[in-house]
Amino acid sequence: MAEIICVIGNKGGTGKTTLSHMLCQGLGLLGQRSACVLTDTSREPLSPEGRRYITADARTRDALTKVVDKLRTLEDWIGVIDGGGNRTEMDRKLYALSDIVLLPFRESHEDIRTVVRDLEMFPRAYAVPSQWPSNSWQREAADRNVAQLMGAYRHRILRPVGALSSSKLLLQKQVPDQLPTPLANACRAIARQVLEVLEIDYTEAPGTEAGGEEAERLPASEMPMRLGYGERRSH
Repeated sequence: MAEIICVIGNKGGTGKTTLSHMLCQGLGLLGQRSACVLTDTSREPLSPEGRRYITADARTRDALTKVVDKLRTLEDWIGVIDGGGNRTEMDRKLYALSDIVLLPFRESHEDIRTVVRDLEMFPRAYAVPSQWPSNSWQREAADRNVAQLMGAYRHRILRPVGALSSSKLLLQKQVPDQLPTPLANACRAIARQVLEVLEIDYTEAPGTEAGGEEAERLPASEMPMRLGYGERRSH
């Protein structure tokens, strides 16, 4: 049975879609089969061509039910559901069917206040500092804000995902044949954290270097392409 990860949160603009695709790409680099599931009606489906994961369109209630039901029949797969923003009722629905929940947030006080409320609302969720500053002074200030305002939740905060302009490449209709090394490394890093939370063992995909992305992508014959048409762990 597949694991289901939902990327949700009440605030828009926190990088939920970017994080969902980075996580799936990283899972592929670590030898895991995954599907990135679109539920945000303001976005268009992306082609699975050239990715290390498949994509699924679940922008309607019926489509979401079919996709989740299909995923639950698959052994050793991971479904990552991009929940979109400002949809509290949808967030509650996705939380109910998930194995773990990720709540990305940026360094602003507004984002931090919102994610604290979401952590209180969703006790099985983990907060993910997203698009975190790369400038050392800005990062130190952001880290201090998190320590001061989120100290009570420090055991539910994953390591930051840094801001990378190249992450936009994963949101293109089709991705380039070769992704930049810093992006590949960032994708691996978030995937490792999530696999550790799920207590899933992993190995690097065959032919993959720690600094690059040379391995062949998962053959189409191994992917349940019909997915797109179509007991919870406590932590």
